[in-house]
Order: sequence, then structure tokens, then C-alpha cells
Amino acid sequence: MSFLALDGLVKRYDGTAAVDGVSLALERGEMLALLGPSGSGKTTTLRLLAGFEIPDAGRVVVDGEDVTRTEPVARRFGMVFQHYALFPHLDVSENVAFGLESLGVRGEELGRRVAQALALVDLAGYERRRIAQLSGGQQQRVALARALAPEPRVLLLDEPLSNLDPTLRERTRREIRDLIRRVGITTVLVTHEQDEAFELGDRVAVLRQGRLEQVGAPDDLYASPANLFVGGFVGRGSTLPVTVLGTVERGVRVRIDEVEWDLERASAQPAPPPGPATMLVRPEALRLAQAGPGALPATVTGRRFVGPSALFTVLAESGSLIEVVAPPRAVKIGERVGVMPSRRAGGGIHLFPPESR
Repeated sequence: MSFLALDGLVKRYDGTAAVDGVSLALERGEMLALLGPSGSGKTTTLRLLAGFEIPDAGRVVVDGEDVTRTEPVARRFGMVFQHYALFPHLDVSENVAFGLESLGVRGEELGRRVAQALALVDLAGYERRRIAQLSGGQQQRVALARALAPEPRVLLLDEPLSNLDPTLRERTRREIRDLIRRVGITTVLVTHEQDEAFELGDRVAVLRQGRLEQVGAPDDLYASPANLFVGGFVGRGSTLPVTVLGTVERGVRVRIDEVEWDLERASAQPAPPPGPATMLVRPEALRLAQAGPGALPATVTGRRFVGPSALFTVLAESGSLIEVVAPPRAVKIGERVGVMPSRRAGGGIHLFPPESR
């Protein structure tokens, strides 16, 4: 039996489903990231878990206990809100103690658990600091300490890094990952940032319009998206209309404009039927070449430097914009080029039905 289960959760507002039949199961100590665009149902799902909302249908079960209609405080869940919800008139120690005091913890035990929680997030010695004296990352760690001090069964994180600048966000993300793995607490994270979901989540659940589209390890979602939406939302990729001509040895033949490509098919991927399809292709699955037989003619329209390589945008004659990874000085903007599948395209090219989004 899973430690934490969401079983067919449904939540409607004014007749519209914000969460529509979401079922997920987490093992003890696992970290699951809920990923999706705004309005996908991530935060509503988290609020149903926390007990701030009651589902219209479905259950929340933790460690064998049905807590669907249990008050939030009785669920023994810890939560870190997007804006941390720290009290500016209280110092660090008093903020961390707040949740413990509401549970009746007093005296020496209160001091011991506050000190323990602050040490856990590497803030020992900050007890008397005012919240306004702390950096954004330190405030985020105080919020984490407050959530962990009551020793919750489950930790819920609602966009915990959204208020930090990019450099601090990356460092704090590593700190959170290491802390949660050290504590070993079952955790559900809400985010719209793919990098955050991929680095923190043991598994990632992709939501769209209240529905669960796919759940899996980050590399599985990237390599084997269930549909065009997941493929486009997880990682970079270009979409092109193609015609499937039929199967060839180890793959499938497609026509793009007037060019034919033989694409290797992942073993788990069924061969698409002949006819119209949509191709999703990762930038690293393509290469730039001289215009000629087998190459899709295009014009370089943009370049973004990303260190040892560059991300080039090219415009095919059909009007499709395509991203290709190449050495930074491979081509110049305005240059005519050819585009071909990389020799290591592997699982970087996916074919979907024309209306699969």
C-alpha cells in the first residue's frame, strides 16, 4: 500500500472542474512534483491535500488513514506557502515556534524543537534575527523550519522558490533537495518551472486543465512523452506537420515538405499509421547541414548562446520555426542551411496524431 494516495480527486467551482479525477500514489519518503501551466489544477490539488478545500469526489489517504474530511491541523501535514507567510513582528525563533505552540508544545521541549528545526535548515544562531533582516533564501529556510518543526507526516510546497532571483533560486533548490532527502519526508511540490520539477522531483506529474496527463521520472517524461502537450511542456521542442509514409527497417519514413526522412523509432513506441501526423523534435535531435538531398531547406533567423553550444532558430520554407543545437559559430543569421536528423537523434523525435494536443 502506498504511503500517500490521491484517489479520483474532483473539485468544481461554478460547475467547472479545477481538478478532474486526479489519482496519484506516493511511497514513503518520495518527492512528487506537480508541474503544469497556470490554471492546470496544481495548487487546487495541493489545497485538497492540505485540507484547505474539500473535494466533490475522491479521497486522500495517508498511511492507511482516510483524511479527506479531516481538519488541516489534524492531518499532521507541513506546508510552505508561496509567500512564506512569516510574521514580520516575530523573530526567527518565534516564527518557528508558532506552529508548535498551537499544538501545545511548551517550555524546554519547545526550545529544543525550535533549535533542532533551525539546525536542520542551517540557521542555528539566527534565533533572534528579525524577518526583515534575512535574505529571501533565509526567509524560505525559516518557512521550511516552521513546517518541519512539528515533525509532519507529509510536506507540501507551493511554488516555494518563485520569489527568489535566478541565482539564489538555483542554490536554494539544491539546499531543499539535500534537506528533504536527509529528512526523508514524503513531499509534494507545486511548480510551473520545469527545471525545478526535474531537479527536486523523484517523479513528476504533468497536469493540464485539471487532468493528469502523465506521471513518471523526469527522464522518462522527456524521452517518452505520452502526448504532444507533455512533449511540448517538458523540455524544448519544435512541432512540424509531417506525412507518415510507412515503416522502414528499425523505424518509420516521413515526408516534411518535399523531403523524406527515415526516423529511428524507440522500441516502446508503436509505429504510427500512414497519413498526416505531428512531429515533435528536440533541438539536440537535429543537425545543421548544407542544403542538398535529404536536408530540409531553411534560413537561420536567430541564435542564442548557451555556453559550449548555441540554440539556432531556423525558418523552413513551409513557415515552420525549428530549433537546432550546434556549435556557436556554426552558421550566421540569414544564412541558408539544411536541417537533418542528428546521427544520435535516438528518442528525441516523436510522432503524434495531428490533433493529439
